[in-house]
Amino acid sequence: MADTGDSYSPPRTKMAAAAGWNRKSVSGGSAGRWSAQEGAGRRGSGHEAGPGRAGPAAAGAVGGAGGGAHQPGSGPGRRPHPGRVFTGFSYPRLYCLFTECCGQKRSLNREALQRDLDDKLFGQHLAKKVILNAVSGFLSNPKPKKPLTLSLHGWTGTGKNLVSKIIAENIYEGGLSSDYVHLFVATLHFPHASNVTLYKDQLQQWIRGNVSACARSIFIFDEMDKMHAGLIDAIKPFLDYYDVVDEVSYQKAIFIFLSNAGAERITDVALDFWRRGRQREDIRLKDMEHALSVSVFNNKNSGFWHSSLIDRNLIDYFVPFLPLEYKHVKMCIRVEMRARGYAVDEDVVSRVAEEMTFFPKDERVYSDKGCKTVFTKLDYYYDD
Repeated sequence: MADTGDSYSPPRTKMAAAAGWNRKSVSGGSAGRWSAQEGAGRRGSGHEAGPGRAGPAAAGAVGGAGGGAHQPGSGPGRRPHPGRVFTGFSYPRLYCLFTECCGQKRSLNREALQRDLDDKLFGQHLAKKVILNAVSGFLSNPKPKKPLTLSLHGWTGTGKNLVSKIIAENIYEGGLSSDYVHLFVATLHFPHASNVTLYKDQLQQWIRGNVSACARSIFIFDEMDKMHAGLIDAIKPFLDYYDVVDEVSYQKAIFIFLSNAGAERITDVALDFWRRGRQREDIRLKDMEHALSVSVFNNKNSGFWHSSLIDRNLIDYFVPFLPLEYKHVKMCIRVEMRARGYAVDEDVVSRVAEEMTFFPKDERVYSDKGCKTVFTKLDYYYDD
């Protein structure tokens, strides 16, 4: 799509459709229209693109958000509950037996979350502890003071996307495909630096509309290291300690940021422990959290560069994902083999792991792609 700077057609993604986005035009920063009736009727149709699967025009920018110009009398993103249709009475429990509802899982099963983290995430003792305590603690608090805000940092393939998936699946049955889980990919939804002002306006509207529809909304921002500096500051009011912002409360929402920024600092700490003969499990969060936040804040190539979200201490946890060792790669391979229904063949496990490349060059301690490519390498040995 050509970068005109002042006029374009935003993509119609699953998130925009779920919010009831009925686009008329987006030109010169004007917003579209929120249709409460359309939003309620379209929810759950299954025809819109899901997280990471944007619609046909996805190469453009963020689509108009649900919180734009509202229909008269509908309020900021409010819509009638589908359980009231035809009868005039509300039957939310009956309705929710047949389709997903906001906050459908009334309480988080801490044991189930821990089991998922233990079974699927390897070599990340810090991330497991922080995620388990932060998410379970937040969801058990009936009156949180602010949204839960997590920033996950580390090299590709270390488990950041996996953790966001696990969190989503433990809160909503639909996981990442839920209407209440919204994924933003920096290079896909915010590609043009010349449109940053417009992106800010649309991002605010989009989040406001979705939180108005469901207080327990989850927002995942991937590739934060590739986001244009200053853009993410647009959501600062939503992450702060306010009861309401323009009649909408964001205190029960969850924001998750994924980034490669700070990975060098994490590796330096992990490698220092290894060279001194200390176990990686001896690394504590306080050994790197402060240094990680400072590193990200001062990284000009990061979407968090001099961000008010960091400056105002609005990110609850900077979660480091350590680089993965040879033994962790083998764990990933075994899990994938079981998931495909194969018996674990240790010879194949070793051969696949040995095909991975490791760094530093002389010591070859850490996989340079984590577990990201083990799945495709495994295809070679089970090519039907």
